Amino acid sequence: MCKRVLIYALSCLFLLSASGCMVAESKYLKKVEEADSRTKELAELQKTYNKLSQENAELKNRFNRLTEDAAVLTADKKQLEDILKAKSDTLSKNINEMRQQVADLRSENGRLSDEIVELQKAKEEKVKEVSGTYEQLLANMKNEISQGQVTISELKGKLTVNMEAAILFDSGRADIKPEGMEILDKLVDTLKSAKDKAIRIEGHTDAVQISGVLARTFATNWELSAARAINVTKFLQQQGIDPQYLSAAAFAEHKPVADNSSKEGRARNRRIEITLVAKD
Repeated sequence: MCKRVLIYALSCLFLLSASGCMVAESKYLKKVEEADSRTKELAELQKTYNKLSQENAELKNRFNRLTEDAAVLTADKKQLEDILKAKSDTLSKNINEMRQQVADLRSENGRLSDEIVELQKAKEEKVKEVSGTYEQLLANMKNEISQGQVTISELKGKLTVNMEAAILFDSGRADIKPEGMEILDKLVDTLKSAKDKAIRIEGHTDAVQISGVLARTFATNWELSAARAINVTKFLQQQGIDPQYLSAAAFAEHKPVADNSSKEGRARNRRIEITLVAKD
């Protein structure tokens, strides 16, 4: 009986011990699981921390670069502002100078316009004077013009009286014959009135070379054309035309107005031209 009770008691004690061990082991496993979970969580947090630390460093570097860039931009902005101000001042100065130049040019253009008007009026007056002289000469020389011995032309303010040598000189002579003096007299009053003109007398011959006895007086056509031009010039001076407005020129056969191969052409080339031109 006692032995059976003892065995029962020992069995209960063993069961109680086994039950206690099982409870302790269960708590231990739970703590282990918690520790593993915390370890994993710590590892994840460490990774997150490292990533965030790296991002923070990058952000700091970027912030520093942006700060430096901002400083540079601020300096550049100041420099640009200074440059723009300088350019603005220069442009303002240039604009003011250009305005003054434009004003000066307008004033100059106005003055030039007035001068052009005056010159145009003067030109028109000169044209009227030349035209008046031309008409006077036409009226005075109408008989000689109708016979084809004299032609009068007017071109660009230059008036020319072209006279065949035959109406002024005998053949091979340079002395003006009486009939020639009468013809030249018809020009005198008109030439005297052209006080703003220079009067040039030109001597011309045909291409036939001087020979025989005549060559003793005039070696070539140069001498003959020069002598005739000079004698007409002297005659006009004797009639009261101021010699300072007179000049004589010789061209011999070198400025023909017609073909020297015909009698008529040679007659036209033997001539005296009296030209009225503007004074120098």
